[in-house]
Amino acid sequence: MSLYESVQSGLKDAMKAGDAERRDTIRMIGSALKNEAIEKRVPVAELADPDAVAVLRRLVKQRRESAETYRAGGREDLAVKEESEIGIVSGFLPADLPEAEIRSIIDEAKAETGVVDKAGFGKLMGAVSKKIAGRADGATVKRLVEESLT
Repeated sequence: MSLYESVQSGLKDAMKAGDAERRDTIRMIGSALKNEAIEKRVPVAELADPDAVAVLRRLVKQRRESAETYRAGGREDLAVKEESEIGIVSGFLPADLPEAEIRSIIDEAKAETGVVDKAGFGKLMGAVSKKIAGRADGATVKRLVEESLT
């Protein structure tokens, strides 16, 4: 089952359960996936799972930033709503790679690129990002790459 089909199934279940918040969040996910499919010029049902995962990660990142902004502005109610949406969107994402596996990928990339200090951070980060390809959160990867270079 593709990620899009999983989202559609989740929408159906939320509608049957009468869960308005979940239904609306899943509709937002479906809309974002349809927009990505239009941009890639493919039918939404044929949108590749890596592209769909990238869309979902982008949605989670946007929600995190919004929650932080709402908290800074003293709007705890809206921050809680954004965090609730993060939980729903994250439910459709595949599990992230464990940190140990990310560290081994970083070590491989360091050996391939020859990077040993912070001056080569961008080169190493690019190599690691290609190998991980959406299977882990970018902030986590960045933190681990920085740790490996210190």
